[in-house]
Amino acid sequence: MLKYIFNFLKNKTTVEEQNPMKKFLIVGLGNIGEKYENTRHNIGFKVLDHLAKQEDLIFKTEKLGDISTYKLKGRTFILLKPSTYMNLSGKSVLYWLNKENIPLDNLLVITDDLNLPFGSIRVKTKGSDGGHNGLKDIQDKLNTTKYNRFRFGISDAFSKGRQVDYVLGAWSTEEKEKLKERLDVSNNLIKSFGLAGMSNTMNTYNGK
Repeated sequence: MLKYIFNFLKNKTTVEEQNPMKKFLIVGLGNIGEKYENTRHNIGFKVLDHLAKQEDLIFKTEKLGDISTYKLKGRTFILLKPSTYMNLSGKSVLYWLNKENIPLDNLLVITDDLNLPFGSIRVKTKGSDGGHNGLKDIQDKLNTTKYNRFRFGISDAFSKGRQVDYVLGAWSTEEKEKLKERLDVSNNLIKSFGLAGMSNTMNTYNGK
């Protein structure tokens, strides 16, 4: 009986390793440390933290990031919060893609976007870094601009020369009130990405 159980578990692991299409790497970009925790630039971390809270998940600190695993309807979502700081995010993304044997099509990167109104969502399969240092490093490390990204609008409501202070600043009272609903939508988007695919997710959530 023990031999049967051992062989079953061994075969199950082998099947999972041979079927990477059911595994997804969801990367929330941000900066580590308490001073950055509630800043606009850390929306990627915040989205994943919200999902973890909803689904009773725990993040563990591992190589180049904090990791949690979420399973849903036969899909496995590897949630990653890089610990490399924003500007070196690509190193962590590349490491976990390779470690978990996840195809590039199953990568989704969550980031803030100054060019979108607060809370707006834009999901794309490729594009430039748009001046975002985290995306720039991911592009450099992956050697491609063709990877899925989920841009969360933080607006550009700052005066001239104040961009850095704004991005690294805390959410306003009005933004905080609206954030919960936007985080719920973001979590549903992540699930859709794994269950329904990128094309359906773009059609459903872009502009929502």
